[in-house]
Amino acid sequence: MMFDQALQGRPSWLDLPGTAPRELSVARWQADADGGDSVLLDACSGPTLDVGCGPGRLVAALLARQVQALGVDVSPEAIRRTTERGGIAIRRDVFDLLPGEGRWQHVLLADGNIGIGGDPAALLRRVHQLLKPSGTVVVEVEQPGSGLTIGQARVRTEGSRGDWFPWAWSDAESLTADGFFLLWQVERAGRWFACWERL
Repeated sequence: MMFDQALQGRPSWLDLPGTAPRELSVARWQADADGGDSVLLDACSGPTLDVGCGPGRLVAALLARQVQALGVDVSPEAIRRTTERGGIAIRRDVFDLLPGEGRWQHVLLADGNIGIGGDPAALLRRVHQLLKPSGTVVVEVEQPGSGLTIGQARVRTEGSRGDWFPWAWSDAESLTADGFFLLWQVERAGRWFACWERL
């Protein structure tokens, strides 16, 4: 799995046809939470599900704040690294059955994970099922005016390319969030975040 290789520290990029390749922020994912991550962490005051948790920096930081948190990722390397840093994570697809369905207070979609599955509207419908009423989803989005890009992406490292998979990038304005109310949008450390409340 190419994402596992990226998590092992190899310089990696995400290719999406029609756009410039994006270098994956592996070093930031592996480091402790800081900078823009404070927006994500401050938005969580109760049980939080981190979808696409990667190596678990947000899960570990929330637990250090005495906030119950669970990471979910399809990558075995992500699960291993999350548990090594004291976090809790399970290897699962977000569209599979998950613990605490309908009872989570917060769901995080950080680091571009609104792109999971290549259909942000479908992903937000799934998140709606996971949250309790008045729960929130905090999404790392593209800067305003970027629009919505949907297509096939792949992870590429030096000398190696993975399989194509559906992915998406979107700004907050272009997201279809049925059953949610937009609470806020903010920029921090060059990253953009938006928060929706479940109706």
